[in-house]
Amino acid sequence: MEIPEGPWQWLYYPMTLLMVVLDAPMPAAPSEIMVIGGGTLLAHGELILPLVVLTAFAGSMAGDVLLFLLFRGGVNTLLNRYRWGRKVDRAVTQALEKAGRSSTYAAIVAARFIPGGRTASVAAAGLADVPLNNFLVLSATGSTIWALWMTGLGLATGLATDLPFWVNLVLGTVIGILVGTAIAAVISLRRRSQPAPVLGGVVDIEE
Repeated sequence: MEIPEGPWQWLYYPMTLLMVVLDAPMPAAPSEIMVIGGGTLLAHGELILPLVVLTAFAGSMAGDVLLFLLFRGGVNTLLNRYRWGRKVDRAVTQALEKAGRSSTYAAIVAARFIPGGRTASVAAAGLADVPLNNFLVLSATGSTIWALWMTGLGLATGLATDLPFWVNLVLGTVIGILVGTAIAAVISLRRRSQPAPVLGGVVDIEE
């Protein structure tokens, strides 16, 4: 396997890993943009495909497990003791209210494609005491699909057009947002028509 020349192979992987991990507790972190950008760079031969996917997968899994264990341990109560913690707790609460509080198996896998949905589903799973082994399997499944999908978006747009890097990055991001919006709509319709059972009971977060 030939290693591409240039600085990207040294900067992309650690930066993307960090952003994807941080995206779990802080949905504003630009993880999707970093992974889609990696796919676009792949189209220009500046990165290595298995490493791009592995980086996105590892960051997604690590962030999921971190957030899950924190909320399973009652971190929201601790956060409310501090001003900065209350801001973090409010951000998670807003994500829960936007993406829904379901901790069903399907939500843990699918909600990560919705803006803020990863935070909401993982926090809800932790609060509902979803079994750790089950959560790890679901997180690995969702992380694999997400990493392949986001990398594929950037790679497809980069290969399909001769546009500059940033244009392909914006194009892939817009497609990802549209798909996420469609998934959110489907989940919302399913929730209204037939409420899904919750693993471990009803989940609530105190303001």
